[in-house]
Parts: sequence; structure tokens; C-alpha cells
Amino acid sequence: MNQIEIGKFIAKCRKEKKLTQMQLAEKLNITDRAVSKWETGKSMPDSSIMLELCEILGITVNELLSGEEIERESYEKRADENLIALKRKDENNMTKNMLISILFSAALLIGIMVCLICNIAISGNLTWSLIPVCSIVFAWVISFPSMILGKRGVVVSLISFSVFIVPYLFILSSLIKVKEVFSVGAAVSVPSVAFLWIIAAVFKRIGKERMLAAWGAAFLLAIPFLIIVNVILSKMIGEPVLDIWDMLSVFLLLIAAFVSFLCGYAKKKGLVK
Repeated sequence: MNQIEIGKFIAKCRKEKKLTQMQLAEKLNITDRAVSKWETGKSMPDSSIMLELCEILGITVNELLSGEEIERESYEKRADENLIALKRKDENNMTKNMLISILFSAALLIGIMVCLICNIAISGNLTWSLIPVCSIVFAWVISFPSMILGKRGVVVSLISFSVFIVPYLFILSSLIKVKEVFSVGAAVSVPSVAFLWIIAAVFKRIGKERMLAAWGAAFLLAIPFLIIVNVILSKMIGEPVLDIWDMLSVFLLLIAAFVSFLCGYAKKKGLVK
């Protein structure tokens, strides 16, 4: 696949349909900057909108990936070539992700070994080292799926976090012999897990082409999450529901949301690049 040729083909089909970049972007619910990047060969349309794009332009996905109109006689041949190119691209991405995952795992393993060796050398047995080791293993279980699978691994990482956060807090509480770590941590983890799943759904629903809007929504959703967590902490350890720092946090989140929405709107209208 040649991104330059695909971009030129998209521009050609768009002009034949008498559409501007802005009009095409509005039909796809993305920014005109994204369309511009396609047409200059800097990026490819996301697979989630590829079918809709082809329908608007009156072409097939095979023609889009080929960067030209295909005659019926050579259609199957070009389809096979495009499938092979997509497969090769996926394999290259998988190889890169695998290498990063191996290096990341090796670094964490070295950290575990250093903790254990230092603990045994100083104390003669395993004591404090089990605490960082437990945390390192938990971090690996959560992050490894995203590293090796990329975006497809985010959901797996969220599932891992949802499943293992409570057992992790229980083990950590037992190691440091502080019961409140488990009781308070488990109570806070419930809204935390719910918040992460909601944010993931927001980003998936809005899409990467409107990332600033997704961030704005995430900042706004963080405000009720902050209040819920504070209410839980207030009931369990007697902390005030809202103090000056919480009010400051809410104010900063509102500013961040406003700026994100404003920049997203300006970007969509082509006021900023």
C-alpha cells in the first residue's frame, strides 16, 4: 500500500463528489485536518470509518487501499495484494510490540531480582522486598496486554485491573500489616474501576479524531469521581468531603475541560492546526 497514492485517490474521489475537505470531515464526524493528512499521505483513514468513507466516495475498500479504481478482471488479484499488505503491516506492529514487551518485562524482572538480592543481603531473609515485588508484578499484569496488543489490549488491561486490584490490596495489606490499606483501598477501588471503564467507553465512542473532546469529557467526569471518593474517605476515615485542595482540583479540572473543548472546536473549524 502506498499512502501517497491512496491520499491522491481520496482527494480525486472527493473532488468528483464536489465535496470540500470540511464537508467530508463533517459527514465522517472528524476534523478537516484528518482529511488533509490522508490526502497528503501523512496518515491512513482509521479502519472504524473506512467503510463509511468508501460509501461516501462511491468506491470499494479494495480500491481505497489500492489508491485507484480497479477493473473487474484484476479485482481479486488486487484484493489479495491489499490483504497481504495489511497482514504484513500487522505483523510488523506485532513484532515491534513484542520487542517492547520483552524489554519492559526484562526491566521489571531485573528490578525484582535487585529487591530480593538486596533484602537477603541486608536482612538474611525476605522481608520488605515482598512489598515492591508484589507491586511490580501487579503493574506487569496490568500493562503487559496493552504493550503486546496495542490498542486492542487496553480492554484486557482494564479487565486485569478490575480483577486483580482487590487481591493486590489484600496481599499488600497483609505484607505491611495495615488492615486499612485493604478496607479503604477496596472501597475506593470500586468507583475507580467504574470511572476507568466509563472513560474507556467515552474515548471509544467519541473516536481518536475528536480526542480533545474526549479529554474534555474525561476531565468533567473526573469531578463527580473525585466527590464520590471523598465521600467514601469521609465516612471511613473522617476526612472532610471537600477541602481547599479539592476545590482547587475541581477548578483546575473545569479549566482543563473548557480548554479541551475550546481547542477541539477551534481545530474542527480549522482555526488552529
